Amino acid sequence: MPMLDLVIEAPRAVVDGQEQGCTVLVLEGRIAGVEPFGARPDAGRRVRLDDDAVLLPGLVDTHVHCNEPGRTHWEGFEHATRAAAAGGVTTLVDMPLNSVPPTVDVAALSVKRSAAKGRCFVDVAFWGGAVPGNVHDLMPLWDEGVLGFKCFLVDSGVREFPALDEAGLHRAAEAVASFGGLLLVHAEDPDSLRPAPAGNDYAGFAASRPPVAEVVAVEAVVAAARATGCRVHVVHLAAAAALPVVRAAHDAGVPVTAETCPHYLTLTATDAPDGDAAFKCCPPLRDEDNRDGLWAGLRDGTLGMVVSDHSPCPAGMKAVTGARGLADAWGGVSSLQLGLPVTWTAARQRGHDLADVVRWMATAPADRADLWHKGRIAEGADADLCVLAPDETFVVDPARLEHRHPVTPYAGRTLAGVVRQTWLAGRPVDPYAPPRGRLLRRGGR
Repeated sequence: MPMLDLVIEAPRAVVDGQEQGCTVLVLEGRIAGVEPFGARPDAGRRVRLDDDAVLLPGLVDTHVHCNEPGRTHWEGFEHATRAAAAGGVTTLVDMPLNSVPPTVDVAALSVKRSAAKGRCFVDVAFWGGAVPGNVHDLMPLWDEGVLGFKCFLVDSGVREFPALDEAGLHRAAEAVASFGGLLLVHAEDPDSLRPAPAGNDYAGFAASRPPVAEVVAVEAVVAAARATGCRVHVVHLAAAAALPVVRAAHDAGVPVTAETCPHYLTLTATDAPDGDAAFKCCPPLRDEDNRDGLWAGLRDGTLGMVVSDHSPCPAGMKAVTGARGLADAWGGVSSLQLGLPVTWTAARQRGHDLADVVRWMATAPADRADLWHKGRIAEGADADLCVLAPDETFVVDPARLEHRHPVTPYAGRTLAGVVRQTWLAGRPVDPYAPPRGRLLRRGGR
């Protein structure tokens, strides 16, 4: 073996699904080997981590709205990826909507890549979009390297990304199945929703999007997967009542998976002060029993992963000064930088360990997106790493957040888990140096 570029000596690390000491060998941006702690191979540089730190694989967040181009004033690749690096995320997958144009054809993907080039502090891949009328664009997008396709069954909130009806869902699933792709679905049933009431009452807003809307929509998703054989993934599942539908699909061998988000695992509707749209998201926050049900779904594997659904906007769009109040505010939680400590703080209180968090937030998202060289500390994987002090606490200060508009429902909360350093391809991420993140294509580096 040539001289190693770097050796990281970690008294504590999450490797092969458990915490253990190890020595990570890095060569040309990849992990050349993982040896027992105490091994002393020759290297150009050697780093020993502190005893209170744990070496994790860099997190993989497959649900991020960067909003560039077209709505760069909402976020942008530079701000989103700087926030990602600050939170231990080394790979993110950009959603196809909220940007203009949306990523629904090859031309739009080219525009998106041009906007991202040279502006990313971490690696970035892209989802395509499935909307009415673009079924013939799906295979060309797949051939151009998107990781899969996102669709909505309800109004997306932006006019340029319309929803699919049930027939459209089946057509998209059939097309995606024909080339072995992955279809991601925002699963709420439009006929089960009610108009959001005017005013600032969060409970009223949450009641307008009841759990049954998710149950009915997930049933439709499972039916489409069963009929077409398409691999389908339910994004940001918030209603525990829908978990038996997902579990039954698993038991029947239907290729359906599901994710949830840190805010659904840690916040409830009663945590949201009336008129505070930082807590507004779609689907909405629900009650404590529902939150407990989501944790049970993670525990038994019905839910496989935890991702941010980072959906930022200008602070003014979160204001509730108009006549309709909360109903008119943008629905989205910005948590890309905080996802790891938010999830870890709650997970350890429920008896989970860091290996569980790594599985939910690194390995499983990487595998679902077919990014097999990400999300693990293993020979051949990219040397993307996160150094976490799991017992160190901090108080969330919005002024210290890196996303463009520092609005967060976690302001003032005390969280455990401080990210001390993030490594991309074997080198620390420097937020003040030129960005080094790569634009990834399906199946490639």
